[in-house]
Amino acid sequence: MNTNELQLYSCEYLMDTSMKTEPFVVDKMIYPGLYIFAGSPKIGKSWLMLDLCMSVAEGREFLKHETSKGQVLYLALEDSLLRLQNRLYELSDEPAENLEFAILADSIGEGLEEQLENAKKRLPQMKLIVIDTLQKIRESTDISYGSDYKELSVLKKLADKLKVAIVLVHHTRKSHDNDPFNMISGTTGLSGCVDGLYVLSETRRGSRKGKLAGVGRDIENIELNVEFDNYKWLVQDDVKPYERDIFPFAIHDLMVDEIRFVGSATALCSLLKRRYSKEFYPNRVTRDLVQHKSELSGLGVSFESKRSHGSRTIILDYSRSGDGSDGSLLCSEVTDLTVTRSTGSLADTLFNAGDGNFLGAENSGSG
Repeated sequence: MNTNELQLYSCEYLMDTSMKTEPFVVDKMIYPGLYIFAGSPKIGKSWLMLDLCMSVAEGREFLKHETSKGQVLYLALEDSLLRLQNRLYELSDEPAENLEFAILADSIGEGLEEQLENAKKRLPQMKLIVIDTLQKIRESTDISYGSDYKELSVLKKLADKLKVAIVLVHHTRKSHDNDPFNMISGTTGLSGCVDGLYVLSETRRGSRKGKLAGVGRDIENIELNVEFDNYKWLVQDDVKPYERDIFPFAIHDLMVDEIRFVGSATALCSLLKRRYSKEFYPNRVTRDLVQHKSELSGLGVSFESKRSHGSRTIILDYSRSGDGSDGSLLCSEVTDLTVTRSTGSLADTLFNAGDGNFLGAENSGSG
């Protein structure tokens, strides 16, 4: 391909191609990509980041949100080893096996990218890099939108390449603004480049009570009431528990009985509605089939989409020999485990359980 030509992707290619998705680092909060966590000086950002690092390294909840366990690198560039040691002992008396630290690093464009790539090679299961603080790795003294965007674009590209979340700790301005994201120090070039922004602010300076507000491309807008107690920021709100995406398991359980389906997305939705007494939408079901294609394959369900005369035909086939579950029903969270297929319709057992979220919020009418 001529390097002067754009790489073009047809609409059909985008809608029919299964794209690999990366799992969350912190459910509903952090996914692979670039993030800024900002707050005023000495508010307790480093305590929050240390708790984040330890939570992901140990696979435990962070601010009442599920984490995906993995290796973590914390660049504590404003701390000494003694200060880190003291903070770790305030939070735990047992070391986290998956957590590594560094207190020195090069700047952006001056060796940092190579250092982080080498760290990924040494820590192949690394999911999270925290850089505390952004100012410590900035080389340019130019304060402009272009300069801010250009510097962070380097880290954004690196996060995507390494398939990790990079969190930059940053400061807010002294001046108050009703929109907390306007308080982030620097130009809008910073916020324009990153995948997500979080701002930690106190209700009253020194009260140790405040809010953590978040916004981003792949995350829901979030606002948590938090309180600093015993060296940790604790959430005071009720947080909706993590819900596993069970769409591929639901399709699997359907196809174990159906064996083969050939028809339109609308026809598939009608079949799903008859079996599960819920409303389904063709674009959502088609999208989920495309995005879960590889996972469905491991469950013995093959998915193919053909277009003829301007309409799309969906083809689903089930093969017991390719089913890693050996034909077992997999929607255990909404199915009575004592019920077998011989007792009647799977739909009866699923929805009599009263969950109402069989295919997830985006795939059911109740969502």
